[in-house]
Amino acid sequence: MSSTSPLLVPFPEMPEIAGVTKRVAKARYKEWDRCDLTYVELDAGTAVAGVTTRNVCCSSEVELCRENLKGGKARALVVNAGNSNAFTGYRGREAVEAITKQVAQHLGCNESEIFVSSTGVIGVPLPKDKAEAGLRAAFEAPTCSWKDIADTIGTTDTFAKGAKASAMIGDRRVEIVGVIKGSGMIAPDMATMLGYIFTDAAVEPAFLQQMLSNANLATFSCITVDSDTSTSDTVLAFATGKAGNQMLASIDDAGADAFASALHDVCRQLAHLVVRDGEGAQKFVEINIEGAVSDDSARRIGLAVANSPLVKTAIAGEDANWGRVVMAVGKAGEPADRDRLSISFGSTQVAKNGLPVDGYDEAPVAAHLKGQEITIGVDIGLGSGRATVWTCDLTHGYISINADYRS
Repeated sequence: MSSTSPLLVPFPEMPEIAGVTKRVAKARYKEWDRCDLTYVELDAGTAVAGVTTRNVCCSSEVELCRENLKGGKARALVVNAGNSNAFTGYRGREAVEAITKQVAQHLGCNESEIFVSSTGVIGVPLPKDKAEAGLRAAFEAPTCSWKDIADTIGTTDTFAKGAKASAMIGDRRVEIVGVIKGSGMIAPDMATMLGYIFTDAAVEPAFLQQMLSNANLATFSCITVDSDTSTSDTVLAFATGKAGNQMLASIDDAGADAFASALHDVCRQLAHLVVRDGEGAQKFVEINIEGAVSDDSARRIGLAVANSPLVKTAIAGEDANWGRVVMAVGKAGEPADRDRLSISFGSTQVAKNGLPVDGYDEAPVAAHLKGQEITIGVDIGLGSGRATVWTCDLTHGYISINADYRS
């Protein structure tokens, strides 16, 4: 991993999840001396749900993941770092099928219960010999910590990312933990990342999918670093059922709302961590849109602001140039009225109903922009739609990281 982000969040202490066994190994997909293969065994009966990229040039791993999600059950997760195995044709598919076959034989389960993700350089077939040797090493490796997993799945990440939450279902406390990687090529639908969430709760696969999809819309699909949607994005949630709670099958079940809230909290924490580690990022930016004609419209306006290079570079330069926000709102292609638009930075309103605020003093805005936590508020003035999206500033560091990515 590269030097530490100034927006680093320390890795939390996270509980073990019954029914989950974690190991890492060195497959040496790149010329580095670090673990780059993650292997997680899941007890029989584990439910799985997932969301994947909408990039039409997705990897074979994503295609196979979508196929396997239909079964709703999982026995293992394999994550390769350093090679995305995307845009590699039949050779890429053969590589991921070889992995699923090897793991299924090791566990004595169906290949459809094995989930594989890969991340890294696009266009280079995943070397099957290295993957197979790495798996053999992983099968014999000692168990590891959640932080080991978070470190191993990373590529350009500068810090390990993890989150946790808990909920009460009846008289049973259930735990939820998650790890994620992501730093660049981050955009919604869904955001560029690999994320894995584990819980000991007993949840029906269809209901787990419903809750994860809902959480994704308000978290992972509301962040952006650079507007680029990856070929490999995947977030998977695994529920082992070992907590012994009454099986959750619908939101009407006792404790289901508490569990859904905790799952959303973990997703939100993980999404924020990805933005905080945006390549070259110096500032974490929250953009609140209200007064739009619908929530969906508000989200699209928010993303237009968050993805604007002019807005992001102004924030990097600590320049209180709210005119760039006006521009971004106007280009979103959503209903907006210049003469109803209001904008604020931090707690300071700078424009109201299409005009600069009388007696506007730029000093408090400039002071706000010198911090690392930036808030931009936009009131469209047309309806009750609202949304929050998160992004980071755009600095020279982003260019340096991506110019040298393959070297």
